[in-house]
Amino acid sequence: MATTTLLQRHASEGETIAEAIRDCLDYGKNPEKTEQGKYISAYECDPATVADEFLLAKASYAVMTGREQKKANDVLCYQIRQSFYPGEITPKEANRMGYELAMRWTKGKHAFLVTTHTDKEHIHCHIYYNSTTLDCTRKFRNFWGSSFALRRLSDRLCLENGLSIVENPKPRSKGQYRHYGEWVKDRNRPLSYQDRLRLAIDTALAKRPADMKEFLCFMEQAGYETKRVRGGGISFRLAGQGQERFTRLRSSTLGDGYDLKDIQAAIDGKRNIPGQPERKISLAVDIQAKLAARKEPGYERWAKVFNLKQMAAALAYLQDNELTEYGQLADKVAAATDRFHTLSEQIKQVETAMKANSELKGAIVQYAKKRSVFEQYKATKYSRKFLAEHEAEIELYRAAQADMKRLLNGAKLPKMETLKEEGRKLAAKKNRLYGEYQKARRDMQELVTIKANIDCLLGYNEPGRKQEKER
Repeated sequence: MATTTLLQRHASEGETIAEAIRDCLDYGKNPEKTEQGKYISAYECDPATVADEFLLAKASYAVMTGREQKKANDVLCYQIRQSFYPGEITPKEANRMGYELAMRWTKGKHAFLVTTHTDKEHIHCHIYYNSTTLDCTRKFRNFWGSSFALRRLSDRLCLENGLSIVENPKPRSKGQYRHYGEWVKDRNRPLSYQDRLRLAIDTALAKRPADMKEFLCFMEQAGYETKRVRGGGISFRLAGQGQERFTRLRSSTLGDGYDLKDIQAAIDGKRNIPGQPERKISLAVDIQAKLAARKEPGYERWAKVFNLKQMAAALAYLQDNELTEYGQLADKVAAATDRFHTLSEQIKQVETAMKANSELKGAIVQYAKKRSVFEQYKATKYSRKFLAEHEAEIELYRAAQADMKRLLNGAKLPKMETLKEEGRKLAAKKNRLYGEYQKARRDMQELVTIKANIDCLLGYNEPGRKQEKER
């Protein structure tokens, strides 16, 4: 179960801003905690130079805006801690979850670094994002209830990826803290016009309207005025209830699932009705095997009811998708599995390219930093005394040079801006592919489960019937 914490990082007394940022980030990048840097990812910054890039953004902000805060009040960066239940997730998957949480939280407007620590029993991520935006014109404004919003976003990510969440967090702050669901439930306030509209839409869709025209008739029967707006949109207003302005049917106003295209998809039967849970299909239970394992007497009765529900759900899916033959179902399962593996391979290729891009940028930065020392070494005609005094810096220079040759493989060295732009494109492509990958995984899991239940229903799981089917 994932838990989150949002922290503000300030410079301590007697500590410079540069020292404060480096100390904070160096803890996150600790090689002993991240398996020698294996589980570190970044957005719009390089892990090797992230502290310097954060400082540069702050300096650019001061120059461009003319605004500068006092040292005690200046937020250097924000830190998110995201912890997972022991044994539920791998470090690689945790780092991906942390990256996705940071991207959704900052909306891609702030550079951030994600480090995953594996030194404790529970895997956890430290996410550091710059308080200054990428264009250096604004700063992140923390808001009241940000911890609630962050936890809800993290919970949504966990549910999307099949991870557990904290349903009822333990009370703290002397019993004043409550879980968000309890807080909403106990709020003693009347429903807003938007709340009423969402309930009316859910009720109208539950009546299974044949088309948009019938849906609008149901809304009018519920007491709503309808108005067509520019661009083909639809707005509603509750008549005779004091509502002055129309509320437009869109997700930015009413929330996810209440956009016009979502409502049309629900009418067409292509998606679930907003507010209603998705149909979940599980594998049928092998009753005899479980009974042989000495289950309780009431287990058989429960298992029979459970299996009936799963078979009914599987048959309903086949009817909804017009899969009238077993071969069609098998083909669809194979197609869904192939798509899942194709997307998985594409994501691996993009991740490899991102890693090479990041390594090349780090090597270029290291090469540029140590080049002056190596030039001095050449000027001394490779003096042994100079080498002894600057051996570590010269070795870093040579290592960076070797990395550049290996990564470029004879190609021309691109400009840093070109590499950064390539990194941004790769990150955007990876995010797009992950969205498709998650949907493909859900589709594949559902289809495989349905096919397994149908096989059980038709008796194809029995040894003799399986051989007969193959013949």
